[in-house]
Amino acid sequence: MIGGWASNNKYSLLGAIRASAQMISYELAMGISIIALIISAGGTLSFGEIVANQDAGIANVVWQPLGFLIFFICALAETNRAPFDLAECETELVGGYHTEYSAFKLGLFLFAEYINMFVSSAVMAGFYFGGYNFPFAHEFYNALGLQTGDWQISAIGFFAYFVKTLIFISVFMWIRWTIPRFRYDQLMNLGWKTLLPISLLNLAITVVVEIIRGNIKF
Repeated sequence: MIGGWASNNKYSLLGAIRASAQMISYELAMGISIIALIISAGGTLSFGEIVANQDAGIANVVWQPLGFLIFFICALAETNRAPFDLAECETELVGGYHTEYSAFKLGLFLFAEYINMFVSSAVMAGFYFGGYNFPFAHEFYNALGLQTGDWQISAIGFFAYFVKTLIFISVFMWIRWTIPRFRYDQLMNLGWKTLLPISLLNLAITVVVEIIRGNIKF
C-alpha cells in the first residue's frame, strides 16, 4: 500500500488499493479454513504437532478436502498470482503498484512475490499433505534399518517436504499460464459471496463431525 502511494501514480495507487482489499477479503476465508483444520487436528496451534499428527499416513486433506480447496484458492489471491493478479494487471493498470519501480526495487517486489508463493506452498504441504511424512514411511525406514533419531530419517523427511513444496510451486506456475484473470467485481464476489460462506459451512461441518467422533465434548 505504501509502495503504491509513494509512487505518486494513479495506476500504482489503484493497484495498491486493489491489493489491500484483495488481501482483506481472502484472509477471512483462509483464516476460517485454518480454524477448521486446527479443530480436526485436535485443537493444537503448533505447526510441528499438526504435521506430526499426520504420521499415521492419513493426511489432513482427507479430513479437510473443502478446507484445503478454500486455502489453496485464497493462497493464490493472497500472493497476487493469476487468475487473481488484479493488483498488477497490465491491461488495466500498466504494472499495478510497482509501475514506477525498476532495477533493484522492482526486483525486491518480484522476489517477495515468489517468496510468498514458496511459503504458501510449504504451509499447504505441511498443513494438508503431511509435510515430511509420506505413506509407508515407517516400513521404508525399517527396510533400510533406520531408527528414530538417525540423520538419514531427517534427510529423507526434508527431501519429501521439499518435493511436495516444489509440486505446489509448479501448480502455481501452471495456473498462471493457463487460466485468464478475473474481473475485479468477480474477484470480490468470489471472496465475500462464495468462499466466505463455504468456509463457514466447512467449519460447521467440521465441528459436527468432531462432536460425533467424540473429540469435542461439552
